[in-house]
Amino acid sequence: MNERILEQTVVSAGPLQSLTPEELRLDSEPLTIDPRPKPVRAWVRFGPKPLLVDAVAVRWTADAVGVVFSIRETEYRAWVWASAVTPVQRTP
Repeated sequence: MNERILEQTVVSAGPLQSLTPEELRLDSEPLTIDPRPKPVRAWVRFGPKPLLVDAVAVRWTADAVGVVFSIRETEYRAWVWASAVTPVQRTP
């Protein structure tokens, strides 16, 4: 998505949404932390507005993925459902 559109959405749509502790169940679900984050495309939400962003998957459970992405020079982190994430092949 165009960087300018992303930036405008971030400013106008509201705060970045992330899964809640109740949804994540980190106290009972195994957590994988990847020392070499994987590139992904992920659906995230700012307020009610969904956005597809280029991100990296830095951690995950069976049901959720922790992603990190940047818009302009601001880094964002969020937990999203695993089904909202698609792996991206790295170019050699």
